[in-house]
Amino acid sequence: MFEQQQSEIESLIKDNPEFRTLYQRHRELDKKVLDAELGVLPIDDVTLIQMKKEKLWAKDRLTQIFETQRATA
Repeated sequence: MFEQQQSEIESLIKDNPEFRTLYQRHRELDKKVLDAELGVLPIDDVTLIQMKKEKLWAKDRLTQIFETQRATA
């Protein structure tokens, strides 16, 4: 996520508590979803769908914060 803008991301992680929390949650969900899809993490389909929805919501919010920051910079 946001690979080309790593320095801006690092700055937001350091300076913006909401961004930092969401970024950490997105990474955690990304790992859990991948593990579930690989069969390493046994979870039911409903939970997997909920995790994917939360991950997408987090990414959307991260993008919104990132774009707002870029527009004001």
